[in-house]
Amino acid sequence: MRTTIDLPNDLFRQAKSKAALRGESLKEFVRSAIEKEIQVGTSGSSFRVKLPLIKSKEPKSLSLTNAEIENLLA
Repeated sequence: MRTTIDLPNDLFRQAKSKAALRGESLKEFVRSAIEKEIQVGTSGSSFRVKLPLIKSKEPKSLSLTNAEIENLLA
């Protein structure tokens, strides 16, 4: 099926450039992007977070200072 989409000039140039870098046509690039978006949309999220993110020695008793949190995030 054919369709027409309106893209801002900057987005069009970025998509065309990225498609060229991958060695594919803009048509293939757009189709692939839509397929990926549909797959992500139907499967929920692409990953699941396991809790707790920071384990404590005793459940429900984790106490961290701001400095300790910054070190864990670094």
